[in-house]
Amino acid sequence: MRNHTELHEFILLGIPQTKGLETVLFVIFSFIYLFTLLGNSLILTAVVSSSTLHTPMYFFLGLLSIFDMLFPSVTCPKMLFYLSGQSHTISYEGCAAQLFFYHFLGSAEGCLYSVMAYDRFVAICYPLRYMLIMRPGVCVGLVVTAWLVGCLHATILTSFTFQLTYCDFSRVDYFFCDIPAVLPLACADSSLARRVGSTNVAFLASVLWFSVCVSYTYIGIAILRIQSTEGRRKAFSTCSAHLMAILCAYGPVIIIYLHPTPNPLLDAIVQILNNIVSPMLNSLIYSLRNREVKSSLKRVFHNVVFISLE
Repeated sequence: MRNHTELHEFILLGIPQTKGLETVLFVIFSFIYLFTLLGNSLILTAVVSSSTLHTPMYFFLGLLSIFDMLFPSVTCPKMLFYLSGQSHTISYEGCAAQLFFYHFLGSAEGCLYSVMAYDRFVAICYPLRYMLIMRPGVCVGLVVTAWLVGCLHATILTSFTFQLTYCDFSRVDYFFCDIPAVLPLACADSSLARRVGSTNVAFLASVLWFSVCVSYTYIGIAILRIQSTEGRRKAFSTCSAHLMAILCAYGPVIIIYLHPTPNPLLDAIVQILNNIVSPMLNSLIYSLRNREVKSSLKRVFHNVVFISLE
C-alpha cells in the first residue's frame, strides 16, 4: 500500500539505459547547450544591431532565438548538474515549474512557427501589401497571442497534474519532470489528468501543424505560378530556412506519435533532439543560410575588432 506522506521533492533518474555514460553525456550536452546559447545570442545581436533587419520577418527570428535560448534552459542545466555527479533531487515546486515552463515555452514557440509561416505567406502571396498587413501592431498582437496561448496551455496541464496527491514514491524515471513521467507517481486516480494532457497537447499540436501546412500550401502554389526560374528560386530561398526549422521542431514530435508502443530510450532520445539539439540547429540554419544575417554578423565582428584595436 502506498504511503501518503506529503511529498517535498522528486528524484530524477536520468536518461534510461545510460548508466556509466554520465561523463560522456555531460561533455556532449555541455557543448551543445553552450553552442546553442552562443549561436542564438549572435543571431539576436545581428537582428538588433542592424537597421536593415528591422522587418517583421527578422523581428520573429529574433524572438525565435530568445525561445531557443530559454527552452533548453528549462531542462538542460538540471540535467548537467546531476550528470556531473551532483544530487538528482528536484524540489516539488521546481518540478512543477519545470513542467510549466517546458509546455509554456514549447507551445508558445509552436505558435511562433505558425506566425512565421503566416508572415512568409503574406510576403510571397501579397508582396505589395506586405508592410501594410504585417504592420508593427499586428506583429506585436500575434506574438502576444502566442505567449497567451502558451501560458493558458501550460497552466491547464500543470494545474491538472499537480492538483493530485503524490506519494513518497518520488523516483521520476526520466531526465526531467514531464507529465507521462510524473503522473504514475500520483496516489489518486490520474486518468482525468492523462486525458486532459493528451487531448490538450494533441489538439494544440494539430491546429498549429495544420496552420503551417495551409500557409505553405498557398506559398507553394504562388511559387509555382512565378514564371521565371530566378524568381522561383528567390521566393523559395526566403522560406527554406523556416521550413528546415519547422521540420527540426516537429520531426521529433511526429516520431513520438507515429511510434506504436512506448519506448523509454527512444522517447528520451527524441525529447533530447527536441529540447536541446533543435534549438542549436536553428542557429546554424539561420546563420548559414541567411545572407542578411551573415552580413550583419560580419559588421558586428568588424566593429568589435575595430573598437578593441583603438
